[in-house]
Amino acid sequence: MLTAPPEAGVKSFAQLSALIRAADGLSLAQVCSLTGLEPSSVQNWIKRGFVPHPEHKRYRERHVARILLINALRECLLIERVGELMRYVNGNTDDTSDDLITEEALYDLFNAAVASVRDIYVPPELVGEKVAGIVSDMIADEAVRDRVIPAVTVMVNAHIAARYKREADRLYTAFIQS
Repeated sequence: MLTAPPEAGVKSFAQLSALIRAADGLSLAQVCSLTGLEPSSVQNWIKRGFVPHPEHKRYRERHVARILLINALRECLLIERVGELMRYVNGNTDDTSDDLITEEALYDLFNAAVASVRDIYVPPELVGEKVAGIVSDMIADEAVRDRVIPAVTVMVNAHIAARYKREADRLYTAFIQS
């Protein structure tokens, strides 16, 4: 089950992409098995416009990448905000012509930025600088960078907040049980 970015590195979605292409897309049951989500959650996200409609009941790379991003962010951001963040970068979910970057590339950017702060403390005010460096290395178009950097900065801060929340919950449970 994938609930957070894997350890693999910058092109983390490439392995998953190959699997999705080889299977000619995934069924809803396969997506749910991969992510640990309930089918009703994925269907709700589609209904609300957070995830594109599947193509002939098959979930392609862009669907799975977006579902993974939403799943990773929903712990510390309201689902509506996650949807707005995705629309800020890529507009209408069912229209790829308004996308600044692919969903897969956005997932890879998020994963690379998370990997850069995974084992160190980065003050919130410096997360944007780290993200800007990573995005600048991966996106040449300045106008696209200017929109993607703040979005990925929010995403990484939400991921860090979720990590601290899980640690606080773990410590609280250990404290109460002792």
